[in-house]
Amino acid sequence: MTIVCVRFQLPPTREAALPGLLGLLEEFTPVVEALPPDGALADLRGAERYFGRSAIELAAVIRVRALALHGVDCVIGAGPGPMLARVALSDARPGLTCEVPGDPDGIAAFLADRPVTALPGVGTATARTLREYGLGTLGQVAAAPLSTLQRLIGARAARELHEKANGVDRGRVVPNGVARSLAAERPFTRDELSPDRHRRALLSAAEELGTRLRALDKVCRTLTLTVRYADRSSTTRTRTLKEPTAHSAALAGAAYDMYEALGLQRARVRNLTLRAESLTPAEQASHQLTFDPADEKLRRMEEVADRVRAKFGPGAVMPGTLAA
Repeated sequence: MTIVCVRFQLPPTREAALPGLLGLLEEFTPVVEALPPDGALADLRGAERYFGRSAIELAAVIRVRALALHGVDCVIGAGPGPMLARVALSDARPGLTCEVPGDPDGIAAFLADRPVTALPGVGTATARTLREYGLGTLGQVAAAPLSTLQRLIGARAARELHEKANGVDRGRVVPNGVARSLAAERPFTRDELSPDRHRRALLSAAEELGTRLRALDKVCRTLTLTVRYADRSSTTRTRTLKEPTAHSAALAGAAYDMYEALGLQRARVRNLTLRAESLTPAEQASHQLTFDPADEKLRRMEEVADRVRAKFGPGAVMPGTLAA
């Protein structure tokens, strides 16, 4: 095992602790890739040789140090490659590192009974298409002829999926830092089933992000939605916007699109997090002019609402949907 995928169990108020936790990982290896809002990949090949310990043993040390120094527990998956480590993370529990065997037969057995959605990057639409043809598990996909998969989901996607289902992990850990970002989290007081309440939470988060971005004279190029469920699992989707923006309506529209694409059916949602990433100064961004008077009216109203909020507080102005 040379790669570990770590998810720190950060409470909503501790997101700012992630850079410090990444620094903890960098004490073992310089090859650390941040996975905001609360995770990271670490390549421990050099650390295994330097410390004379296996990746599993080093994972235990990382867990203890995170608790002792930061008061944060974590779950850890380990595998021969980044993709396999991320799959293993789904079975990991606090205090117990889940590892993927290093031999081909062990990898095949580990993946065989898992749903195709267990692979990073396989979305709801692709999984639905595969299930319609009896390819619901990774073992079934691995045994299917490549030509069959290509007819179902396209040549490139089929080739990548077939390799991953057979345990071929061509990924690598790319060192990076935590990108500057803003996040708005909306926890529910109880596990929430209602799509209407999910959408209201997304609208509220988008309004908050838009207001904060405009106050900083920033725009974001990328928006990330994280949905956490009652069983503590989560789904994350990222979308690159058509143009960098701080316009609340544009942010809300992108958030709605990502939410709808998940195809959730009576999912018990514990909280929703919307994150604005790839921030740049607003003065460096361009805005595509339109002849739509409604869009221009919304932007003028937004400017007025920002001035009112600055004077009377963030709750002084809000969409009517949220006031109900």
